[in-house]
Amino acid sequence: MASTKQQQQRAQQVKQERKREQRQAARRARRQRLWALIALFTVVALVGALGVAALISSAETSGADDPAAASGACPAGSTDARDTYELAEPSLAEDRTWTVTLHACSGDREADVVMELDGRSAPQAVASFVSLAQEGYFDGTTCHRLTTQGIYVLQCGDPTATGSGGPGYTFGPIENAPDDDVYPAGTVAMARVGGDGESMGSQFFLVYEESTIPSDDAGGYTVFGTITSGLDFVQAVADEGAAAGVTDGAPANPVTIEGVETQ
Repeated sequence: MASTKQQQQRAQQVKQERKREQRQAARRARRQRLWALIALFTVVALVGALGVAALISSAETSGADDPAAASGACPAGSTDARDTYELAEPSLAEDRTWTVTLHACSGDREADVVMELDGRSAPQAVASFVSLAQEGYFDGTTCHRLTTQGIYVLQCGDPTATGSGGPGYTFGPIENAPDDDVYPAGTVAMARVGGDGESMGSQFFLVYEESTIPSDDAGGYTVFGTITSGLDFVQAVADEGAAAGVTDGAPANPVTIEGVETQ
């Protein structure tokens, strides 16, 4: 007879499979609507100006409820706070490696950013991240900060997209910070308040180019994983820069995490 833990894991797998099927169906629908619009405007070009007004009117009345979905563009992320969550026990990390997939999009690009999380070296950070992911906390959130000078990171995990949002708890101390303050490309680390090693929550950053991030009075930053696939997507976002040409701000082309899977 299956144990309670096995039953819970199976239920979580079923839940994630349903979410994956829903996302795949949504993506197929977006592509179908995009091709339909391409066909529509091809016809418009052929029938001339009189046909334009009629066909555009038809498209407006029969299109999808979500304009982003109709155009094939990445849906906008949330800007609202979410429910308060409880901090998971470090034992949830199970002293093992977790495979986590971020289903992300930016503009007309979609990608699966695959990460290996180190539950041995950073058990509290991994337990917190995995628990929030399994609860759907990160679904529909925006990566709100891109830095392109000095340090090279894309920061995500705040459902308010302000840089101040979190799950209703903070934790510490810092785990697995590099002694030399060097964070190689592909590093996944926890964001925190400067000088406060107990201020970690849900925000994390993806290093897309090797960065030296100086330790402060609290120490360095918790490294809890590595990107194994999809770093090129993060690099492409970085290549487009931050909005308004700044070197530290929201990405010029917004990034949305559509969903997260854990294994």
